[in-house]
Amino acid sequence: MIKSATRYGFLKCGAILGVVLFLSLAGIVTAADCPNRGKLDVRYCDADGDLVADPPADKSQLLDPDTLVFSYTPVEDPSVYENVFEEFMDYLSAKTGKKVKWYGAESYAAQVEAMRSGRLHVAGISTGPTVFGVNLAGYVPIAIMGKEDGTFGYKLQLITHKDSDIKTVQDLKDRNIAHVTPSSNSGNQAPRALFTAQGVEPDKDYKVTYSGKHDNSIMGVANKDYDAAPVASSVLERMVQKGVVDMGDLRVIWESRLFPTTSYGYVNNLDPALAAKVKDAFLTFDWKGTGLDKEFGKQADRFIPITFQEHWADIRTIQEVNGVVYSQEALKGLKVKKKKKKKK
Repeated sequence: MIKSATRYGFLKCGAILGVVLFLSLAGIVTAADCPNRGKLDVRYCDADGDLVADPPADKSQLLDPDTLVFSYTPVEDPSVYENVFEEFMDYLSAKTGKKVKWYGAESYAAQVEAMRSGRLHVAGISTGPTVFGVNLAGYVPIAIMGKEDGTFGYKLQLITHKDSDIKTVQDLKDRNIAHVTPSSNSGNQAPRALFTAQGVEPDKDYKVTYSGKHDNSIMGVANKDYDAAPVASSVLERMVQKGVVDMGDLRVIWESRLFPTTSYGYVNNLDPALAAKVKDAFLTFDWKGTGLDKEFGKQADRFIPITFQEHWADIRTIQEVNGVVYSQEALKGLKVKKKKKKKK
C-alpha cells in the first residue's frame, strides 16, 4: 500500500494513515494496542500472558455463526472419523444451539489455514501442529482425551519391520526413514531433537521421506517401503486394534516419554458466550457407547481440561530446539501430498 501511495504521489502521512486503516479493517492488532504478543501472529494479542490469542477487543470482530464447523486432525480416511465424532457433534449442537458441520481436513496446513480464514471454528489439532494453530490461527486449546484420573498422552515410538537389521537409533544411519510432516511432533519435531541428542541427525545421517500421515508411515514400514519410522504410539495402537496392521510385522526399537495427544479447542474470536458453551460440551460429553468410546476407549474415556501454557511446554521446547518459526512460509511446509499406495 505504501508503494502504491508513492506511485500516485500521495503524501507520506496519507500513506501511513492508509496503512493504519487497512490494518484496522483487517482486524490486525497494532503494536500500540497490544502490550504483549509473544510468538503470536501480528493479528493477535496476548495481554494476559497465557500464550494464546485473546478475544478481539473490537466486539464487531466476534464470530457467532449459525453453523459451527468442526474438524479432527487429518487421518487416512476422514469420513470414518466423521462417524466417530457423530454423537459428539450432535451434543455440541444441542449445547450451543448451532448446527455443526464436519470438515475433513486433508493436511495439518489445511486445518490451520481454515481456522485462520474463519472457515473452521472448533477442532482437534495434532500435537505438533497445535503450536502452529495457536500462533498463526488464534487457536485456543482447552481439552484433551484422557482418563478419569487425569492421565493422558502418547509416546514417540521408533518402528521398523520385523525382518530389518535395525536394532538401535544409531542403526538408522544411511537408511530411508519416514517422517510424517514438518510440523508433526512425534513424526518429525521430537525425533529431530531426540535422535540428534543420541548422535544421529536426520537429513544428515539418514534420508528423511515425508509420508504425510502417521498411518502412511506405519503402513510404509509394514510394507517395507521405508526402513523405519518415528510414529505416535496412540495411532499405532489404534491401527493394530482395528486390524489395519499386524504388530507381528513390526518391532519397536526405541520410545520416548509421554507427550500430550491431539488438543481440542476453538478459534479465539468466537463470541465468549458461545466459546464457553463449546468448552462445556467437551468437558461434559458422556463417551459411553459412542463412536469415540469404540475408537479411543482403550486409551481414554473422556475429554479433560488442559492449558496450552502448561501442557504444551515440552512440545514448544522441542520446536524451539529445532528452530521452528511460526510464519505463513513455514505453514506451507505442513502441506505434504499423499503418497500413492503401492499395489501388492
